[in-house]
Order: sequence, then C-alpha cells, then structure tokens
Amino acid sequence: MLVSYKWLQDYVDVSDLSARDIAEKMTRGGIEIDFVHKLSEGVKNVVVGYVKECSQHPNADKLNVCLVDVGDEEPVQIVCGAPNVAAGQHVAVAKVGAVLPGNFKIKKAKLRGEISQGMICSLQELGIEGKLVQKEYQEGIYVFRDKVEVGSDALAALNLDDEVLELDLTPNRSDCLNMLGVAYEVAALYGREVKLPHVQLNTNDEQAADYISVHVDSIKDNSYYGAIMIKDVKVGPSPLWLQNRLMAAGIRPISNVVDVTNYVLLEYGQPLHAFDFDRFGSSEVVVRRAQDGEKIVTLDDEERTLTSDHLLITNGKEPVAIAGVMGGANSEVHEGTTTILLEAAYFNPVTVRKGARDLGLRSEASARFEKGVDPTRVLEAGKRAAGLIAELAGGTIVSGVVEVNELQAEPATVKLDLNRLNERLGMELTIETVISFMERLGFTHEQDGSVLYVTAPTRRADIQIEEDLFEEVARLYGYDHIPTTLPIGTTTQGGLSPYQKKRRRVRRNLEKSGLSQVITYSLTSPEKAQGFAGQSSHLRDVRLSMPMSEDRSTMRTSLIPHLFDVLSYNLNRKNTDVHVYEIGSIFLSEEEALTKQPREHEMVAGALTGVWHEHVWQGERKAVDFFVAKGILEGLFHELGLEREITFEQAQLPDLHPGRTAVVKLNDEEVGFIGQVHPTKQKELGLKETYVYQLNLEALLTFETETIIYEELPRFPAIVRDIALVVDEARSAGELEAVIMQTGGRLLRSVKLFDLYEGEHMETGKKSLAFSLTYLDLEQTLTDEDVTNVHERVLTALEEQVGATLRA
Repeated sequence: MLVSYKWLQDYVDVSDLSARDIAEKMTRGGIEIDFVHKLSEGVKNVVVGYVKECSQHPNADKLNVCLVDVGDEEPVQIVCGAPNVAAGQHVAVAKVGAVLPGNFKIKKAKLRGEISQGMICSLQELGIEGKLVQKEYQEGIYVFRDKVEVGSDALAALNLDDEVLELDLTPNRSDCLNMLGVAYEVAALYGREVKLPHVQLNTNDEQAADYISVHVDSIKDNSYYGAIMIKDVKVGPSPLWLQNRLMAAGIRPISNVVDVTNYVLLEYGQPLHAFDFDRFGSSEVVVRRAQDGEKIVTLDDEERTLTSDHLLITNGKEPVAIAGVMGGANSEVHEGTTTILLEAAYFNPVTVRKGARDLGLRSEASARFEKGVDPTRVLEAGKRAAGLIAELAGGTIVSGVVEVNELQAEPATVKLDLNRLNERLGMELTIETVISFMERLGFTHEQDGSVLYVTAPTRRADIQIEEDLFEEVARLYGYDHIPTTLPIGTTTQGGLSPYQKKRRRVRRNLEKSGLSQVITYSLTSPEKAQGFAGQSSHLRDVRLSMPMSEDRSTMRTSLIPHLFDVLSYNLNRKNTDVHVYEIGSIFLSEEEALTKQPREHEMVAGALTGVWHEHVWQGERKAVDFFVAKGILEGLFHELGLEREITFEQAQLPDLHPGRTAVVKLNDEEVGFIGQVHPTKQKELGLKETYVYQLNLEALLTFETETIIYEELPRFPAIVRDIALVVDEARSAGELEAVIMQTGGRLLRSVKLFDLYEGEHMETGKKSLAFSLTYLDLEQTLTDEDVTNVHERVLTALEEQVGATLRA
C-alpha cells in the first residue's frame, strides 16, 4: 500500500509531522514502513511554461523550435522533438541549470544550429514511471489541462513535491489497505481526530428501480449488491489533483469515471465497478456462479474460460464481469458512455480468492476482497463515488439504490481483563489508561470494574480475542516503553544437542570451504514443487488451503529450484562467481488427499557456478567442475567422520548431465546426489555451467559413527608401491579402490588415484588407472617380502573381481 503524505492530511492533521516521523512511529507501532519515497528526489528548477510560438526546425524534420514563456522577463527558445508540442500549451520546463532524475543537468545547447535554453519535459523525464503515465502522454511531453500559473513550480503542480510511504502490511491488517484506515491508525498513534469525507448526493426525481433490477442466486457468495444509476455523464480526463493522487498510489489515470472508482477504492478500501449501461445488454443484474466452460473477455482483452467455482456478474444472458476480480470488455466505460451503472457489492473473500488464483488475475480489487472489506462501508463508498462522478463528469444521480441486502455486519465484542493484560505485558497500567487507548482506536466499551467489554468496529476484523486487544494496548503504549525485567526463579544453562552441534559443524565446514549460506522460502509454486533430478516425482504436492499467491502456494520438495533463483539473481547483477549452500526442510507426502501433516526432512544443498579459484599474479583461473563440488562434500564427510561409509556411484538422473552425475550412498543407502545441471536445463534457466548437490542431512547427522581413536606417529618407515591397471572403460576408480582396501588388510594404510590414461596405445574399450598404495606396520619395520605378499593378494583380487591386469 502506497500512502501519499499530502493526501493523508485530508483525513488527519499531521502538518506538524514529517513523513519520516510518521513512518518511524507507524513502524514502532507494528506497521512496517519499507521506504519513504520523495517523488522529487534530486529534481529542481522545473517550472510551468507557456508555449507562445512553435515552428518547424529549419534543419531537422522531427524537431520544433518553440518560444516559451517561463515567467522570466523574456521568453526563451527551446528546441523540442516531442510530436505533440504546439503553441498555446502549458508545459513543464526544465530551465538551464535544472537537474532531472539521474543527475541529468540541463545546459544551454545548440541543436542543428538553433539555440536551446532548456527542455520541455515528459512525465517520464520528471521521474514518473512510464506505466503510470496516461496513454495520451506516453509518447510525448505533458500538457497541463488545468489552470496553472506560468513560472510557478511545476513539481508542486504535478504533486512531485509529495512523499509516499510504502506500507508492508501483514495479512491481518487489511484495514490499512486504504487511506481512511491509515488515517485511523495515525490518529490512534498520535491521539488525534479523523476527518471523514463529506458525502452528499443531489438526485433527480426518477427512481433507479425503473432502470435496473438485481437478482443474486448465491447469497453466500454475494450477501450485498447495490446498483446506482448516473445519467448524462461526459467521460473525459480527470482533473489534475485526482490524477496526481492516483499516480502517487501507483495507479495509472484512465478517465474521470474509472479514476473515481479507483480513487474511492484507495480512499475507502471498497472496490467498485462502473458499467456502461447502454452496452450492459439488459435492465437486469444477475449474480450467479459460472457454468463449466463458460467464457468471458475481460478488460485486458483476454478470453478467460471459467468453471463453476467462479462468481459472475451477468445481464441475465451473458457475463459482464468476474465478481470482485475484473470487468468484462463488453460493458467497459469508454469516451461515448453517457449512462453509468455503478456497482457496490460485498463478495465472499474465499470465492474471490479462488477466482483470482485460478485465472491468474490478481488486481487491486481482488486483493482487498480476498482479505475482507469493511461491510459497513460498501454503500457509503458507492455513494461517495457517485457524488464524485456527478461532480467531475457532469452526471445526474438517479434517486434510490437498487439492492439485495442479506449482509450481517455485527462488530465483535471482546472481553479485556486488566489483571491479565498487566500480567501478560509485565506492566502496571491503570484501567483509565487502557480506556484512553480504546477511545483513541475508536473502539467502544462497557466497564465492569477492572474488566472491559470492548466492541471493535467492523473495519478492524482482526480483533477477535483478548490477546488482540493486549497487542493494541502494547503498541499504543509503545514497545520501547515496556520495562525490561529479568526472569524470576531458578534458571538452567542452555546447550546444544548432539544433532545441533553436528549441524553447526556442517555450516562451518561449508563456509570454510568457500560457500555462502542462503535462506530461501519453504513455500514455492506448483511448478517448482515438482522437485529436481526426479527425487520427488512419485510424491504428491502439499498445497496450502489459503495461499497468499500462486508463487507461494505449495510446500517445496527440493531445495535446488530456489538455489537456481539465487544464482539467477546474482548473474543478473553481473556477479558471475556464485558458490552457495542452504540447510532447510523439504515437505513430502505420498497421500492422494492430504489427511495428516506431511513428512518434513532437513536437507543440505548447494549450487556452484563460475570461477572457483583465481590467482591473478600467477595467471591461474580454475572454473568450478564436478571434482570441486565432490571435493567439498568429501571434506564435509571427513569432518563428520563418514568418509569410510560414503561412496559415490555414477548415475543418470533427470535434469543432470549424464556423464557428470553421481548418487551419494551411506552404507549402501542413497542419501543424495551431486552433478552438473544438464545443458538444456541450464539454457532454460539462463544459467552458465552449474554444479549442484543435495543430501539428506538428517541421515548424515543421525548416523552412528565409530569413536575416533588417536594413534601416535609411526616410528617405522612406510613403503609405497605404484600400480597401473588396465580395466574396461565402464569400470570406475571407486570399484577398484574398494577391492584394494578390502584386500590390503591392516598393512595397507592408504590408496590414492593419481593417473587416468585413455590413448592411442590402449586397446579399444580399455583404460588405464594408476594408484599409489602406502603400506605401514606400526609395530615393526616392513620387509619387502611382507609387502610383496600383501601386494600380490591385492593384484590377484583385482584380476578376479574386476578383471584388472597390470599395464605392461
């Protein structure tokens, strides 16, 4: 929610406070303000100018030479290339010496031989986002339609001297999704009064019921529907003040009628919709569920296929709007519209949420309906909009409101016990103080000794239980003012469990290896919930019943897809060398219909791309490869004492490179995988060569390892024997190493692979692997005969078990 500081002053007097003061107070009061945007940040010396003359540039077809009055003694000459510049216009002019966004300084210049002393500006050049600029000015300069004074501050005229507070609201505080709600909040925090808009309708002698009737098939989906008729409307541009307020709130102005509905949406938090009555198609409004397969073309000119889960506004024959989500193109207000059917309704939040989610149509209206609008403001907001349309579009309001009203809007009454409040907050507030807080919030109450029965207005639907009132008291009192106390009683010293200690060692080891920890969302989209490398293909999606958005509707089944998001985020910002890991939970279920909590498993995953090691002075530059990733895991297994129980076996998994992938096994049980992302998948994700791994951390940390026994340094020398073995190409070095270690017995201390050869001197289908074997006896000096006996057993076992022969 974007809140204009200047607009806010219409409802509560905060002229003695800065926007940043309000932001600080609201944040400390429980509503976080992410940013305070100063709209004219870095912009200066922009004035209103009047184009007295405009002629074709003598040396350029697409340039015009303009004589512009900017309020100085003499008009200035400005060369302008905008297609819509003309004599007689009031425009925004950046004078010589002005500064525009991006620290763009305006200087006197000569363009194709003609002097230019300034710049006539478009709204985009003044820092307004292109998506917020009305269509007629998206390709040229901005022309003032309202009366403005030549030489006055153009930034003030365009409301660019305003500041905008960006509220980061939690779902329970939907009451602040409108200006009045924010005004109530600010008034409560500062102990001030709220000034409500004055609504007065001047109607004619006709009756709206003579024009339209309303029928609602499903009262559960639509408990209130009100229809207001407005005649003799002239659709055109909105006044500048209205356009400015909409743009400050992030909404593009369209026309006076549509802009009024958006204005009231922001003011009251009540979505409205205006139909062109002449194009509506009948004199009857019918609200019903859609039929499976029924279609509608919405205002974005997209054809939508509907189901029986979706609620429609129809003319009795065909749909004209998706209730609470978006209107239809067939009844859209346009320049020729003269009669308006204004809808003010209360729709079931669940129905609207499902429709918006299914159709991928999340709008300002649906966002508010989903969280619940104030039921007592529905008709009031409709009347406010009708009055503004009559004022700004010259319309005449027909008497009466045609409505279906089955809405039950009973405010909640909650008991507040002063003793319980003080006990919970650790304070000693008096009942008078608590009552003053309730009055500042606009809550009514009845007192019974130290107990209050508080009735919260319907705009505060989040007040349901006693603890909600405790929170209101605490935040108005000020969290910073709650006294700090020490615990009373016997305390015990905390400590880490063995599992927590091992997890901490895992983090330290990976960070010591050069990886940075990231934390991503546990909620993901259904597409990403399909997992990675086929690890969760047999499992069912675990979906939320009431997700905030489709992108966060499903529990993740793998950490890898979100690590790809981290890589993309960095690569898009030219950080090409990224090495990250994450420790987090995945959620798995094999049930068709989820009847119990999904199984939660803690995993560790990593992703590496770019350069791993670079030594500029020596000209070394090593890119990440499979063995870098494998070496990181081997170091981790060594840290956990699992190196002897872990094996890597070559494998082929979906989304991974067929020749650079392995599954990781712990005592022959698969606990994860490691490999390069398949080139096709890399291209699809916009990534460079990337290596990933994912391991079952619970399995690793709960595995019982042998107690480490330290040995003294050997007093006797070791003997090293090197062997080169010829084996089939399909044989892995791990297979040979396992045979060597098993046969070598107690004298064989280590085996290291140091060479691989596949060349012209090797027969087809064969390769050579060279190992270094270290023999050592801790109790005596080894003789050649001792080593030879063991060594020959090793060679025999290699020949018998894997078909290896010594290379000649």
